[in-house]
Amino acid sequence: MIGRRGVVENRPARRQGWNPLGQRGVRGEVCPFRGRRSLGGGEHRHQTCAVPTSDLDAILAEIETLRAALGDAEQRWAAQIARVDPRNRSGAVNLVHYWAIRQFDLRGLQRRLAAFGLSSLGRSQGHVGQTLSALSAAAQAMAHDGPGDLLPPSGYATQQGALRRHTRELLGPAPARRSTRIMVTLPGTAAADTQLISDLIDRGMDVARINCAHDDPAAWAAMIAELRRAGAESCRVAMDLAGPKLRTGPVAEGPRVVRLRPERDVLGRVTETAWCWLTPVEHPSPPPREGIPVLPVDAAWLPYLAPTSTFRLRDARDAKRVFTVVHADASGALACTGRTAYVMTGTKLVTDAGEITEVGPLPAVEQYLVLSPGDTLLLTRDCAPAAVPPQGLPRIGCTLPEVFGNVRRRQPILFDDGKITGRILDCGPDTITVTITDATAVGSKLRAGKGVNLPETTLPVPALTETDRANLPFVIEHADLVEMSFVRTPQDVADLLAALDELGGADLGVIVKIETAQGFRNLPAILLEVMRRPRAGVMIARGDLAVECGYERLAELQEEILWLCEAAHLPVIWATQVLDQLARSGRPSRAEITDAAMGVRAECVMLNKGPRISDAVSTLSDILHRMSAHADKQTTLMRSLRSWYRSDPSAQREQPGQALRR
Repeated sequence: MIGRRGVVENRPARRQGWNPLGQRGVRGEVCPFRGRRSLGGGEHRHQTCAVPTSDLDAILAEIETLRAALGDAEQRWAAQIARVDPRNRSGAVNLVHYWAIRQFDLRGLQRRLAAFGLSSLGRSQGHVGQTLSALSAAAQAMAHDGPGDLLPPSGYATQQGALRRHTRELLGPAPARRSTRIMVTLPGTAAADTQLISDLIDRGMDVARINCAHDDPAAWAAMIAELRRAGAESCRVAMDLAGPKLRTGPVAEGPRVVRLRPERDVLGRVTETAWCWLTPVEHPSPPPREGIPVLPVDAAWLPYLAPTSTFRLRDARDAKRVFTVVHADASGALACTGRTAYVMTGTKLVTDAGEITEVGPLPAVEQYLVLSPGDTLLLTRDCAPAAVPPQGLPRIGCTLPEVFGNVRRRQPILFDDGKITGRILDCGPDTITVTITDATAVGSKLRAGKGVNLPETTLPVPALTETDRANLPFVIEHADLVEMSFVRTPQDVADLLAALDELGGADLGVIVKIETAQGFRNLPAILLEVMRRPRAGVMIARGDLAVECGYERLAELQEEILWLCEAAHLPVIWATQVLDQLARSGRPSRAEITDAAMGVRAECVMLNKGPRISDAVSTLSDILHRMSAHADKQTTLMRSLRSWYRSDPSAQREQPGQALRR
């Protein structure tokens, strides 16, 4: 059943007698708690009761029910299994086996198995059939005091070998100190920054990601050239196709003004003057320090400035302000003032000698709409810049015309990664009326170019856009992997594979990004489609997935994706906002350190760009190295622990904290 955000919810089944395979009269009863078939009477109490030995016969019967479901699932998915690459065949069969057993509620059976010291199926996703066979043999031996059937070879080693082989083929060789790779999204500045790329490689980057939604082919080629010049032969290049862009339209430009404001203490005393950098408008130079506002001026006027000289102006409020020059050379002059000034394009600057110039073109101030709960917003087909302040109801354009005519009343709509949510009141051929249901109490800012999500709306838009198709020849020539955005159906994947075949890119590794509610619902079929390629993987794009499905469900959804991909023996990339605060500011939050540690269960973790991205790579590499000794996918590894004192007082000679740093 589809929930309010478009994701399958666990609700009671409405019809008795049908199983999820569409069969009538199968063994097992409908579970009243989850709408799934329940084995062993649907016991749901969260305590483990003593189980008599006689219950082993009932356990055997339930295991046989599950084993029968495996054959049914293979028949249902036979056509899709037949199409996958032979190297992915075992993973495809195991995938549908896992899908089959997860149609049952297994919690009662799990508790009874654990009471006998048997596998509780909780780590069976990589080898479902072998686990059930081994359980059956063990239970028979315990129930009948005999060896039971011969135990089949364990599928664990085979599954692990297949997954590691697929990971190595897709993402490159495993690093020396950890099994999980690190992917880094390169900033546009990497095109001319050899030091940055070398630093990222030295600190542990295994895959360099280029986002095709930004920059252009010339910049992408420069990034890849710098990567190759750095000698990173083993570092893979992944290029992310932008996909369909559903974003807000432009907002009218604000005034071209710069505010120069000094910092003050609680008593209003100036603690840091306001700085500005004056540079020739004909050939500007960057300021000596990042963040200093730039004022372009006539190059012929700058020689009149010298250290300790001054110039004056009347700002946008007609307030008189005097600036003191601290440094001046051929590239520009650095000046400061102790009072706030609003400098506009055309503001006149006058030196002590009476020489006058005007401030050249300044960037326009970015404007935005302010929306509060209860407000009404018009989303329009017309993408003319939205007026600020609005004249009448606030309105903003929508960049995807296919939205109009396909949304329905009462469907949810979300803006700017879910920071603003609303519900559709009315929809016409050219406008959509939205009532804002959630925003900050003081009003949330809606800017141009922000994402729009419609989790319960099916749009007739292909995931592979014409822009993506135009970029594919470059991707095939320069990249090792292609990432497909906004995958919703198996047909989206089929379109990409067909386009790659036409362009001679059949050997390119393919990664599907799961970031929509529809893509999550279709995940088994999507995996079987991408497994037509020998080199395939999945990215959990947790940002958009959380927006579409609700942040409260994200933890559950990412677990289910990890399970299903492990069943298919496909590598997973754990993405979106990993160590994001550290990459931006250099100081991580405690929550994001824990989140990064959870990434060890994936085959790769993606970091986004930021001023401190190199530090983020180092920190993530260290976290993954430490956690790789404690976890392998869903399995907890029990290495020896030396973090605690022994009872022998002589063991306490270490300095406090020394053991914790090992």
